[in-house]
Amino acid sequence: MSATRSSVPGHAAGAVRPPDARQGPGPMPAALVEALDPAINRLIARTLPGTRRATGVGSGTELAQLRPYEPGDDVRHVDPAASARTGTLHVRLHVPERALTSWIVMDLSASMAFGTAERLKADVAEGAALVFARLGLRRAGSVGVLPFGAGEHRILPPRASKPGMVALRGMLAEGVAVDGRHDPLALSEALRRLNGLATQPGLVVVISDFRDHRGWEQPLGALRLRHTTIAIEVGDPREAELPAAGRLALVDPETGELIQVNSSNTRLRERFARLERERRERVAKELRRLGVHHVRLSTDHDWLLELGRGLR
Repeated sequence: MSATRSSVPGHAAGAVRPPDARQGPGPMPAALVEALDPAINRLIARTLPGTRRATGVGSGTELAQLRPYEPGDDVRHVDPAASARTGTLHVRLHVPERALTSWIVMDLSASMAFGTAERLKADVAEGAALVFARLGLRRAGSVGVLPFGAGEHRILPPRASKPGMVALRGMLAEGVAVDGRHDPLALSEALRRLNGLATQPGLVVVISDFRDHRGWEQPLGALRLRHTTIAIEVGDPREAELPAAGRLALVDPETGELIQVNSSNTRLRERFARLERERRERVAKELRRLGVHHVRLSTDHDWLLELGRGLR
């Protein structure tokens, strides 16, 4: 259970709106975002089945050929060491990297509107999505988005460059589902749809709090067989520990159910903490078993710094 925004009477199932306390992801310096690119590339190189190399030679990171300079060659590719050693200008040609398609599976369920620290979980999730979109659009890549948890089955097909980022920002601006509209199978259904859509090996990033979602293990494992998969789990400190604040009225954002509890009860707080700890351990255990790279982000820390550490 968690306290969150009030439900909105009269909204249809699947309606979304920005949470009242939305702060946004905060500063995202370009230099820090770019610094995450090598870590993501290492994950892709280590886990992506098959080869990502394109045919021919061009702009890339792996050396394909060292040959004498010819008129028309890009002078930026001149190799100073080889030129000095041979006394003749030489240029380096590299293996080009194939454009990679990245898919972001984005949690828009009502529990993402919760937050008691610097920002809401939805704000942290938004920042993580923007980071992976920026990096996914590098080197002619494309980004597709599957939002889930808001009732409506939507797909933002992979787009490159500015259209891809504009589509993602537009979806994020719509907000998350209103209270009381929860489908526990929404995540598993989104992953199953993605299994049918993402036919070529790529990057799949699932951004969610993984609360009250069932049946996601099998479809996520199937995706892991063909794609590099990363699970970004977003949480808030009050979800792990109930404060001793006397009588509280708590609303479950997923069901809209109102419960009144006495948080001064020590046994209640201990049971609350134990159940939450066990839930998080189950999620982590399943992700390890599936071979999915797992990163935890929190609303009370520098989420961008946490993301960088988690991707190492």
